[in-house]
Amino acid sequence: MRRDFTESAGCRSDLVIGREESFGAAREQLSRGGSVLLHGPAGIGKSTVLRALASEYAGTAHTVLRCSATESESHLPFLALADLLGLVLDRVTPVLPDAQATALESALTGRGESTLQRDGLALRLAVLSALRALAAEGPVLVVADDLQWLDPASAELLGFAARRLGDTPVRLLCAARTEGPEAQGAAYDRHLRASPPDTRAVRLGPLTRAQVSALLDERGYAGLPRSTVRDIHRTSGGNPLFALELGRALAESPTPPRPGEPLPVPTSLRALVLTRLEMLSDEARRTLLVASAGARPTPALLHAAGRENAEAETAQAAALGLLATDPEGPAVRFAHPLISAALYAEAPAPERRAAHAALSTAASDPIERARHLALATTGTDPEVADRLAEAAALARDRGAPSVAASLGLLAARHTPPDGTPGPDERRLTAAEDAITAGEPDLARDIAREVLTRAGAPDERVRAWMVVIEAAGQAIADVDAAFPQALADAGEDPRLLALVHYQLAWRSLVVQGDFAQGREEAAHAARLAAEAADRRTELLALAFQAQAETLMGHPDAPETIGRALAEPQDARVACHHNGAGSARFRWLVMSDRLTEARTAVTGLLREVRRRGMAESEVHYLRFLAETELHSGHCGRALELSRESLTLARDAGIGEGAGAMQAALAEAAGGDVERALTLAREAVRRAEEDGDAVYLSRALAALGHAALVAGDARAAVRALRRVRELEAGAGITDPRGRWQGDLAEALVRTGEPAEALDVIEVTRAHALRLGRGSVLAVLDRAEALVRAARGEHRAAVTRLTSARERLAALGYGLEEARAAFALAELSGDRAGRAPRAASYDEAARLFRSCRALPWLRRVEAALAAPEAGPQPARAPHPEALAGLASMERQVAALVMEGATNREIAGRLFVSVKTVEATLTRVYRKLGIRSRVDIVRLAAGPRSE
Repeated sequence: MRRDFTESAGCRSDLVIGREESFGAAREQLSRGGSVLLHGPAGIGKSTVLRALASEYAGTAHTVLRCSATESESHLPFLALADLLGLVLDRVTPVLPDAQATALESALTGRGESTLQRDGLALRLAVLSALRALAAEGPVLVVADDLQWLDPASAELLGFAARRLGDTPVRLLCAARTEGPEAQGAAYDRHLRASPPDTRAVRLGPLTRAQVSALLDERGYAGLPRSTVRDIHRTSGGNPLFALELGRALAESPTPPRPGEPLPVPTSLRALVLTRLEMLSDEARRTLLVASAGARPTPALLHAAGRENAEAETAQAAALGLLATDPEGPAVRFAHPLISAALYAEAPAPERRAAHAALSTAASDPIERARHLALATTGTDPEVADRLAEAAALARDRGAPSVAASLGLLAARHTPPDGTPGPDERRLTAAEDAITAGEPDLARDIAREVLTRAGAPDERVRAWMVVIEAAGQAIADVDAAFPQALADAGEDPRLLALVHYQLAWRSLVVQGDFAQGREEAAHAARLAAEAADRRTELLALAFQAQAETLMGHPDAPETIGRALAEPQDARVACHHNGAGSARFRWLVMSDRLTEARTAVTGLLREVRRRGMAESEVHYLRFLAETELHSGHCGRALELSRESLTLARDAGIGEGAGAMQAALAEAAGGDVERALTLAREAVRRAEEDGDAVYLSRALAALGHAALVAGDARAAVRALRRVRELEAGAGITDPRGRWQGDLAEALVRTGEPAEALDVIEVTRAHALRLGRGSVLAVLDRAEALVRAARGEHRAAVTRLTSARERLAALGYGLEEARAAFALAELSGDRAGRAPRAASYDEAARLFRSCRALPWLRRVEAALAAPEAGPQPARAPHPEALAGLASMERQVAALVMEGATNREIAGRLFVSVKTVEATLTRVYRKLGIRSRVDIVRLAAGPRSE
């Protein structure tokens, strides 16, 4: 087999895609002076990781010894040893005893007849002495790839030396192939016994679907649809080499695989398994072909499909390693998905059709029977098409929209051109199922194909709706679709309702105009009601309700009621853009958190039952938001991470997921990660032209910056939010970012602007009855009063705000109020009383699992002075030209803070502080912390 990659380790960005944890473990071991054994099956990326690690650590070694064995040369004695020591033989032989030097030179040069049997002890000691001699000059790194192919003599000598190196500065970085559970265990033990005692074994496992997608993108196969990437991941079993070969074959293929059929397997991968397949009897091979065509093959299914000797034939295949034994049940399971795919791809088309024909009567599930019937049939057949359409409907009802989409495409393929419904109508139904399943790429491709030939207005408008829906938040990318859809809709109110509903989204997302979006949605609802299209009417009413809620419009409750009125459409009711979602948003903004949690939990349960992937992503995020408001930071972190993982896997809602994950990380996780995620959310919203999520992403960025202690960055982000929401007509203080902006303004010395933010927001919050917002604003106003020296008034307002937030169930906001109280109290107390004043804030933050906030409490206690007042400012000329983080670090050095104290106060690592100081020294032309302190007094006078 060829190697995973041929590029050098230092020039690729994808070297450790999906290997961050394994790479980190190996790196940590090597940095401690230990040895590493990478192991896993063929193609899993061992050589790739080994080369990356070797490239990274080669610079720290005085001598690097390398060998890379191959199967074809494994019979040549001492070959690997020659690779390792051949180039340094002249350096080591002068220091070896004569007998050892003679034996080693004879083995490496082949000029004698040295063998392990004749010169065993001398050779063993020679290799050990050689490594010790090299280590005496400086650290040695031994890099050995494909240990399983090392010639036995070299393996024995290297193992002898490795076990006896002790504290000698020699590190071994090795990689070995370990196949299958049983063989893997034996090989693992054998290689580990031949390694130094401190060796850390690092197993490389399969990549996830998202990691396979990233790898394919990096290697130039970014144009593959997500549904195809999913099939590549399944067929490759997460093996990066297999995935890349499949991706290459698909990218080079002029025609994509047909729906329901396995991926075509390139010749390079077929060769891996076909040699073993050739050892099967013809009958056993036919039995395995039937098994490869089945979804969940069992001996009983194989018997029903006419394979009378299934047990004996599958046992023969298992003995050859083609099938895996399954002690948990009777399933016939291939040892690797690639074996099944290669077997199917190699079989002639008539044999494949015969296998499907047998399974079309043997399978017990009607969906499976219909699929096999389709794959056994050539050409159009109305009866087959109808059965497939029925199976698709059944899959849809079972909550398997992805299966329904695949069956729908098969139904379209077997539908005659003059059939009723026609083939394009069935294709569009499949596209809509693909949207539900979270496969927008597939849906868009289907719709685009239909638009190339469809002439009927209803089919064309329906196809345009799929194109627009598949664009997700990047609706600006399909702007040209709207005038064409309107032209195709003509005067038909049902078709116009569909277009105006999507125009409402365009007004909101692209233009950021809530008033226009509300008008478009109301118009769409009226048109849909005229056409008796209840589904579109309900979606439009739900949109109108959400827009009115965010605008603070007085009609919001009434519109929600209309959207929830009977008759209902079950799928719309639980859709993330449906009335249930609108009601959830209204409950949250009305501070009814318990009801909101109950509502969104029920919606999440229903969309999971129906297989509605995009809605599941959103409802996980909504539930995370509710838990965060309630102060359950750990639970919010879990949910937001799950939502983001699903979003990235499906390629839907990634910006929104990153936004919510940033808020959760800032509350209960890692602040640096929160900032990274928030910046990603901002970038995605800007790239998509999404005005709505841009403001929300900026609010998350501002909040994360505030938690990180960077008040100026928080002000910059949150001022943009204020401008965007004012321009969009949003008056409801939905995100409570206004309190963060006011607090950040106080900390940057701008209390007048902070008070203006508070007063403008309070007017809207009073009008709408937003109790939690009013309490948060009071907390922020207390900081303004404290900055003005009105200590008693500040304490009174903070105490009241904390009590109201506690009563409303906003645990984290309550804890923040307690923290602000502690800062005020600590500022006026002695050292011991000051520590006691933080106890309650720390208790509340611990109860919320708000780790970043706990670190802020610790930093406040460690600071020379508590309180929200800004630190002593350095001379303005001293820090000119420094970046924001560099200025903060330099200012804290001027206060006398240690690197550890600075790290705690800025919520970064000590290493980050050290690296930042190095940049500060270079920019200021100084050499030490003492020089920074001298700058506080201003420029030196001549």
